[in-house]
Amino acid sequence: MRRIGLLGGMSWESTATYYRLINEGVREAMGGLASADILLRSLDFQAVVALQKADRWDEAARLLGNAAQGLEAAGADCILICTNTMHLVAEQVAASCDIPLIHIIGETARGLNAAGHRRPLLLATRYSMEHGFYAEHMKRYGLDILIPDADDRMACHNAIFDELCQGVVSAGARQALIDMTRRGAMRGADSVILGCTELGLSVDAACLPLPCFDSTHIHAQAAVDFALTDAPASPRQFVMDGAYI
Repeated sequence: MRRIGLLGGMSWESTATYYRLINEGVREAMGGLASADILLRSLDFQAVVALQKADRWDEAARLLGNAAQGLEAAGADCILICTNTMHLVAEQVAASCDIPLIHIIGETARGLNAAGHRRPLLLATRYSMEHGFYAEHMKRYGLDILIPDADDRMACHNAIFDELCQGVVSAGARQALIDMTRRGAMRGADSVILGCTELGLSVDAACLPLPCFDSTHIHAQAAVDFALTDAPASPRQFVMDGAYI
């Protein structure tokens, strides 16, 4: 089993979901009392959010890059950034170390393509919906994402930071997300991406009116697949489409 390095704490609520999903996946695959070999570096989310709000993404990249180097030095065989938003600096983080970074957007895009969907609605933080990095990455897979209108983007962002990241799961936020998805379907979306690792705490496929792709679940399964696959003969490296070799 290869060792999984998690860059977490952004927020810790979703990092706890990663830990559970990865261990459940390993146990399901291997049986018995098997569990994953995981190293976790949990960052102070308040410090990360301060950098986001100040648009200091270069500093955020250095912070995560240093943490990734620490995981590599401790013996991790791969890196996962346990948040969609901070994949805005994924390329810099990947360049900081010599082990592969498993990319949440690339993994989610492959899941959409495998299911035959091409026009997903993205529900995420304002940074992920508005900065363009998410849409640009999806285009590499032939996917054209939709984002909610300005009011819905702000409502989604606030539900994430004011509620879900603080452990609050409200019926009002859940209904708002369902309504956003319904409006997306009316605009031509054929699926919906839960593009923030906390959103699955509020909504899931059973309550949404479009086929749902939960990026947290997809990313965690990719980590399980990596951990249980024989190590490659060639040197490991990061590939920007999210693949690892």
